[in-house]
Amino acid sequence: MTRLLSSFLMLILLVAIPATACTNFIASPKATADGSVIVTYTCDGEFHPILRNTPAADHGPDDYFEVTTWGGKVLGKVKQPAHTFAVVNLMNENQVTIGETTTGGREELTNPEGMLSYWRLMQLTLQRAESARHAIQVMGDLVDEYGYNSTGESFAIGDAHEAWIMEMVGPGPGGQGAHWVALRVPNGYVSAYANGGRIATFDWDDDDNCLHSGQDMVQFAQESGWYDEADGPFSWRKAFHPATPQKLRYTAARVWSLFRRCAPSQNFSADYQRGDADAEPYPLWVKPDEKLDVAAVFDLMRDHYEGTEFDMTQGVDAGPYGNPTRWRPMGFEVDDMQYTWERPISTQQTGFSMVTQSRSWLPDPVGGLTWYGLDDTWFTCYVPLYCGIDAIPESYARGGLGQFTWDSAWWTFNFVSNFAALKYSYMSPDIRTVQNQLEGQFLALQPAVEKTAAELAKKDPELMRAYLTDYSVQHAEDVVRKWRDLGEYLLTTYNDGYVKDADGRAREKGYPDSWLRAVLKQRPEQFLLPTDETLSEPADY
Repeated sequence: MTRLLSSFLMLILLVAIPATACTNFIASPKATADGSVIVTYTCDGEFHPILRNTPAADHGPDDYFEVTTWGGKVLGKVKQPAHTFAVVNLMNENQVTIGETTTGGREELTNPEGMLSYWRLMQLTLQRAESARHAIQVMGDLVDEYGYNSTGESFAIGDAHEAWIMEMVGPGPGGQGAHWVALRVPNGYVSAYANGGRIATFDWDDDDNCLHSGQDMVQFAQESGWYDEADGPFSWRKAFHPATPQKLRYTAARVWSLFRRCAPSQNFSADYQRGDADAEPYPLWVKPDEKLDVAAVFDLMRDHYEGTEFDMTQGVDAGPYGNPTRWRPMGFEVDDMQYTWERPISTQQTGFSMVTQSRSWLPDPVGGLTWYGLDDTWFTCYVPLYCGIDAIPESYARGGLGQFTWDSAWWTFNFVSNFAALKYSYMSPDIRTVQNQLEGQFLALQPAVEKTAAELAKKDPELMRAYLTDYSVQHAEDVVRKWRDLGEYLLTTYNDGYVKDADGRAREKGYPDSWLRAVLKQRPEQFLLPTDETLSEPADY
C-alpha cells in the first residue's frame, strides 16, 4: 500500500484554487418530485477544474496521507483508516455528497497553524463517510485532531435519506480544532446559502436534528465581545458572521432569488438583501409551493434575477444585447460614492457546478448521481455521472488555465460562453436549444438506464459498473463534441457583428432602439446628421 495516494492528490486539484464565491441549494426527500435528496454546488473561481475519481482502497496501520501546500511544503500527515471509499467528483460510493460556500466569517479566526483547509477536509471526509450524519462527525473529528486553517465555511451535506447544513469557523491563531454547528433540513423543505452565514439560533439538545462542536463556542464568543447574554439566545450568525450592506447584497440576494422562485406564495421581500436594517433575515429553509424535479433545479442554478427589478439582462449595464455578465470587481467607486453590481447565481467565473441526486430506493452505485457541468451554469450542459463508475471522461480531466485546447471540455464550454458575450441576446437561444435537447434526452433516458443498472446489480455488479461507466463517459464526451460543433457554428454565424440568415448570407442587424436611445441621451449631438434644410450649400461629394 502506498503511503501517499497520488490519485487522491489529483482529486484535490478539482478545488485547488479556493472557491470564495459559491452557491448551494439543498432539497430534502419530500421536497423533490421523486424523493431524491438534492444538493447543488457552483464552484466559482478563476481555475481550471480537473474531474477525478478516487478508487476505494485498503490501508495498513502505518499508512497516512501527506498534507502539503500547493507549493509543496509539507504541513503534516493524516492517518488513513483501514478502508477508504471510492469518490467521483464530490460524491462517494455511499451516495454521500458535500458542497460548500465560503462565508469568510470573522477572518481573524483563521488558524494558520491548522493543517486542514476546507477542500482537503471535504475530500478526506468523503473517503471516510458512511452517511451524511457520519460525515459531519468525521469532519469534526478531523479538525479536532489535525486543525482547521480556512476562514468561515458552510457545507451542504446529503445522503440518500437526509440533508444537512454545517457551518464552521476557526479558533483563531494557535487555537484547537474549530467551532461548528450542523442542522438537518426538515423533510419537505429546501434551503440555500451563498457566501454568508445562515444558521442563527438552534436547539442545543436536539440530537436528531442538531450536531455541534460544544457550548464552549458561546463562552468564546462572549470573551471575544461578539455575544452578550442580555441580547437574548446565542445566535451563531450574529456572533461569527456579522453582516454589512455590501455582504448582504452579495450573499442574501441569491438566497432571496432561490426562495422567491421555490415559494412565490410567500412573497419574500427584497428589503433584507438590499440592506434594510429593519428587514427580517430570510429563514434558513422554506417549504416549496411545488415539489421540485431535477430539471427545475437545473433552472434554479441558471438565475440572473430574470423577471425582477434586478434583472441583469435589462438596462444600459446589460449592453445592447442584454448580457447579464458583469466583469470583476463587483464593487466600484465613482465620485467618492460606493457601488456594486448584482451578484447572480449563474456567473461567468464558475469553474464547475453540480446537481446531485441521492436516492434510497436504488442500489448505491445507481442511486448516487452527479449532474456535472463546466463553466457558466446558464451555458453549460449537465451530464450524468453515477457514483458507481470507475472511469471518467478524459476531456473533463484535461487542460490547464494557461493553454487553450479543444481537447479540454472546460475550454470548449468556455469558448462558447465567452463568444456568446459578444451578442448575447442572439446567441443565447441557439445555445439553450442545444442544451435543452441534450439534457432533455438524458432526463428521458434516466428511468430506463437506472432500471437496467438496478437489475444488473442483482446479477452481476461488475457488469453493472461497466454499463454505468460506459453510459456516463460516452455521453459526456458526446456532449463535448456537440459543444465544439456549436462553438464553430456560432463563430461562423455571428462573425464580425453580422448575423447569417438561413441561406448563409451575412445580414446587418444594428442595435436595439432602447440602447440607441441610451447612447443618444448621453451624446445627443455627436451622431446627429443635418437635414437638407440646414445645409448652407450642396454637399460636395
